[in-house]
Amino acid sequence: IPLTQMKTMRETLRERNLLTDFSEEHPYSLSQNATNDQNIIYHPVRNYKDLVCIGSINIGTPPQEFQVLFDTGSSSLWVPSIYCQSPSCYKHKSFIPQNSSTFQATNQIFNIKYSSGMINGYLGYDTVRIGKLVSVAQPFGLSLKEFGFEALPFDGILGLGYPRPTVVGATPVFDNLRKQGVISEPVFAFYLSSQQENRSVVMFGGVDRAYYKGELNWVPVSQVGVWLINMDSISVNRTVVACKRGCQALLDTGTSLLLGPRGPVSKIQNLIHARPFGHEHLVSCQTIGTLPPVVFTINGIDYPVPAQAYIQSLSGRCFSNFLVRRQRVNESETWILGDVFLRLYFSVFDRGNNRIGLAPAV
Repeated sequence: IPLTQMKTMRETLRERNLLTDFSEEHPYSLSQNATNDQNIIYHPVRNYKDLVCIGSINIGTPPQEFQVLFDTGSSSLWVPSIYCQSPSCYKHKSFIPQNSSTFQATNQIFNIKYSSGMINGYLGYDTVRIGKLVSVAQPFGLSLKEFGFEALPFDGILGLGYPRPTVVGATPVFDNLRKQGVISEPVFAFYLSSQQENRSVVMFGGVDRAYYKGELNWVPVSQVGVWLINMDSISVNRTVVACKRGCQALLDTGTSLLLGPRGPVSKIQNLIHARPFGHEHLVSCQTIGTLPPVVFTINGIDYPVPAQAYIQSLSGRCFSNFLVRRQRVNESETWILGDVFLRLYFSVFDRGNNRIGLAPAV
């Protein structure tokens, strides 16, 4: 399914501190399929200014189209409702329940809090189409109030995380597709191209070798219920600079950058000679060619992120793509590897075996 990595002005998002962070079976043999496998459903997504990946879905009969963020860090589907009064809703497409013959209302209220915003609304059921995939009687949220979404270039969020009790009884889209037998294998994968190429894709039901090099390296999730894995270390010039005794990493398509705890992130900013600039850090644009890669070691395998990826040039300035994330007291060291990492590495999310596969993207 094609994804659009489209983006609004990165300056606006950076100024408003709106760089996104939407973080919230039987074993089988996963075939690493060739391009022509009939079981894989491809959906294009678009790369929005190298910040987030957005794709179109349709809800209702006849279909009403929405641009949604495909987000492995949360599990609910929601879009704005025509009854929403928040400023954000006036800037986005709204679902009109009375225009859909298959819509079923409920009086169940829900609230979802993201790192970058929150919404509340009510639950409804309707037919949801993602390209050729159809989920019948799919529970989804219709927002009545939204906070933090005004400047963002998508209408709603389609969560691809494990089921969570965010909305009682609301089965996530992926789980419904599995239950209804629409996808052949309980797996989905992301190929995120750079904005210039605009070839990003999310695929359901299988894996296409044409999008990665070498073999997939599989890593078990460290906590079933979240796309969280164990990471060995983070190093620069073969010196471990963070995650020294091992740590956790959340692979999150709904987060733009590389987020970690204050101490380790500050150490990396110092090593790349980044200086504070508001909530962020700037690097001299002349140094990009000389800075070393930051290497994330996962399951014994090195995943280097070069300076060209962890630094973004914008309007004559060069920003570090490392940001501090808020940690809870006594929380173990946890990193969020967002689209900066996932553009370099093809990622497979295998619900059947509770594992993530990574390989260099083509």
